Amino acid sequence: MGLRIGFHVSISGGISNSVDNALKEDCTAFQIFSRNPRGWAAKPLDNEDVLLFKNKLAGRLDRNDSTKSRQAKTYPSGSGEKRANERSKIDRNAIYVHMPYLPNLSSPNKIIYDQSVQVLIDELNRCDALDILYLVVHLGSHQGEGIKKGVDQLVYACSHAIESTSSENNVSILLENSAGQKNTVASDFGELRIILDKLYDNNPRSKKNRFGVCLDTCHAFASGYDLSSREAVDDTMDKFNSQVGLKYLKLIHLNDSRDKLFSRRDRHEHVGLGEIGTEGFNAFLKHKSHVNTPLIMETPMDNRRSNSDNLEFVKAIIDSP
Repeated sequence: MGLRIGFHVSISGGISNSVDNALKEDCTAFQIFSRNPRGWAAKPLDNEDVLLFKNKLAGRLDRNDSTKSRQAKTYPSGSGEKRANERSKIDRNAIYVHMPYLPNLSSPNKIIYDQSVQVLIDELNRCDALDILYLVVHLGSHQGEGIKKGVDQLVYACSHAIESTSSENNVSILLENSAGQKNTVASDFGELRIILDKLYDNNPRSKKNRFGVCLDTCHAFASGYDLSSREAVDDTMDKFNSQVGLKYLKLIHLNDSRDKLFSRRDRHEHVGLGEIGTEGFNAFLKHKSHVNTPLIMETPMDNRRSNSDNLEFVKAIIDSP
């Protein structure tokens, strides 16, 4: 299996444009928002744009073809798949949608909570329409009501959302660890394990494979899991495996941290330029525990480094002895 790596890319102008944006960055994996991430309401997906998205991924549309017409040019499936493999190398199993920012699935506020659960259901259905297999979810804040209350709210939200989708919907919810800000849920690996256990207990056997974990390196470091040296990476990944389980790890958000260990601040930095540093990422990227796990970078947009620079930096580490 080849390296699956990429960025969170824009959907400006239509979701199908995300494929072009990913290809321009030489991605073999990518992540998107399916809607405006800073609002509650979402426009329905445009059927022609959805078809265009799928055709671009399958290699049935030339990159230079006009997207204004929303006219998907089709080719025989065999040649289309070959063209996709030769041209983009984007793995369909390594495309992710990220939940918007406003929902709080651990909220004690009924209005916010009900809205949040509905957004989760909507996003599962939007992923399904796009043939995207994974939805990344921030686990929210219990807002002072206590971790048990927050976890119970979260577990019900995820279970209800899964139950509310059709039996043909196989989209998995990926629980993302938090940076440990006040009242947030699941900055601790043990809390992730508790949530997964409750989700498995609350759902039938047929639904159990629909829950996994997204490990954000910045969040882990900020919450106190050291990743800045080989010994630290070994220790942290051993803890993850024993407390959560590597079988649940479906995605890594590969971000450095602007702030120090235990800062509990969610501030991403370019890979290698933050407190985790080059030594830490050299150890992390070569660690045997997650060698085949897709990597998505959510690094800053500034003039210190481009996405291409970050990708080149990461690939150079992976390819080094």
